[in-house]
Amino acid sequence: MGIDDYGGGQGPQADVLVVTTNDLPGFRVEQVIGEVFGLTVRSRHLGSQIGSGLKSMIGGELKGLTKTLVETRNQAMERLVEQARSRGANAVLAFRFDVTEAADVGTEVCAYGTAVKAARV
Repeated sequence: MGIDDYGGGQGPQADVLVVTTNDLPGFRVEQVIGEVFGLTVRSRHLGSQIGSGLKSMIGGELKGLTKTLVETRNQAMERLVEQARSRGANAVLAFRFDVTEAADVGTEVCAYGTAVKAARV
């Protein structure tokens, strides 16, 4: 697996800018639209669970689980961006992820932030 399999985030041509900061240097927030989020729940397939169990006994990275979590986070972020775009936002401030176990059947990943309309100054 290459480095691209372990990363995420936006490309350089994103129409909705997503940042973890509370402000955007070089931009003025013209309108706060409100909270937006993207949510997904994923379970691992049986082969991944068995492989992770065996790997955890000898130590090391659980690559299958890592890849699944990256894909899950990327999907949650895509849903957040879709919601922000549909509400007229061109930026999301204070972006965060929240990850929890969902009733022992999967992992819930929620991407959330504040949708805004921002203009360059």
